[in-house]
Amino acid sequence: MAESYGSVMLSNREALADRLMERRLHGDAAWAKAELFRVAAERLMTDPASDRLSAEPIAVWVPGRVEVLGKHTDYAGGSSITTATEYGFAAVARPRGDDRLRVTELHRDETVDLRLAAPPRPRLGHWSNYPTTVARRVVRNFPNVRCGADVVLVSDLPPAAGMSSSSALMIATLLVLSRVNDLPATAAYREALADEVDLAGYAASIEAGQGFGTLEAEGGVGTFGGSEDHTAILCSRAGELSQFAYCPTRLQRRILFPVGYTLVLASSGVVAEKTGAALELYNRQSRLVAALLGLWRESTGRPDPTLAQVVASGPDAVQRLRDMAAGAEHPQFSGEQLVTRLDHFITENVQIIPAAGDALEAMDMDQFGRLVDASQRAAEQLLGNQVPQTVYLAAQARELGAVAASSFGAGFGGSVWAMVPHDQAESFQRRLAEAYREQFPMLADQADVLVSRPGPAACIL
Repeated sequence: MAESYGSVMLSNREALADRLMERRLHGDAAWAKAELFRVAAERLMTDPASDRLSAEPIAVWVPGRVEVLGKHTDYAGGSSITTATEYGFAAVARPRGDDRLRVTELHRDETVDLRLAAPPRPRLGHWSNYPTTVARRVVRNFPNVRCGADVVLVSDLPPAAGMSSSSALMIATLLVLSRVNDLPATAAYREALADEVDLAGYAASIEAGQGFGTLEAEGGVGTFGGSEDHTAILCSRAGELSQFAYCPTRLQRRILFPVGYTLVLASSGVVAEKTGAALELYNRQSRLVAALLGLWRESTGRPDPTLAQVVASGPDAVQRLRDMAAGAEHPQFSGEQLVTRLDHFITENVQIIPAAGDALEAMDMDQFGRLVDASQRAAEQLLGNQVPQTVYLAAQARELGAVAASSFGAGFGGSVWAMVPHDQAESFQRRLAEAYREQFPMLADQADVLVSRPGPAACIL
């Protein structure tokens, strides 16, 4: 069979790079991503199980994200400052003539194969949990979904490094199923999902196993998180940082990324996998917030839905809640643990994030660096989600000259971002990697240090 236009396009690195640059991915990154798409396309076109008689292939770019500030604030109704990375998933997909969904993860060389008419129960602790969970939920919410797809995914995003690789994988699956079934053309989709912000909220509800408006819940992947990751992936703009508030998600401001600077992303090699013991540590932070809300509602009779709304409900609300928490007899948490969780939320959400955004807008890099340092200390001393490796990376990045540096993501492993002058990025990258290898030689093979500008949101090319 002769090659189709789409197949030829996906094998042409120059054409792909041009298309990615149109989406405002800068030159070097665009060429690197074009190679990912070429590799994924080659696998799709040569897969004997692929439905080659179906329609043209499509290409989907889904980035990871950097949480600049906003540690464990989103599910509490707080704010965060985020951006998309120039690293992520390249997905090449082709609609099938039946209802089979076949998702191949190229680095693992593994395929999940299911029928949309009867998607299996997700396999917890395995990467297939993510596309399977998406398939089950989409079929539940949109019963007319009948068209399957062959999908090949390849990523240059460090896995389980706090850059939202799992959320990106889920969003890639969601975008493919939406495209091949033309869901945006349906009344049910248009009524439930008006824009990218709604789509991000829906993606987050899939991951958390929660309902979204009229769209009913289905079992999630096991994490009790918010929609920060999904919002950053779907709503970022190249060259900008975005400050969103959550529950519900709403844009607060866009902040131009400082001219002349770039981000260096240092993965510690300590996996931030949301499974097993790490999953419980992550979910514990969410349960502490739920416990604080329960105390407040029981004591006041108020129906405030989020911790952020409790804090904003009156001038004495914080002290009243702190007093309630200190004297609480909770079956899971001590009064000290509840107060400490509240103090972290106040520090990060109320004191640091608004001031840091103002400092960036004013190009006051010294003040921005001080505020980010305060956020890192609060994570170490109050949130308690840091490991020695991320503590070291943040401190070492500052010592090497970064204007600001902090850990990000769920914690208990993961990565650190550092903001550095663009013309010093390669030297900084090398020196930070060398210092980390010397300090933690056993993690040298798992760790990585990358350079990324704020990139564009997920898109279908």
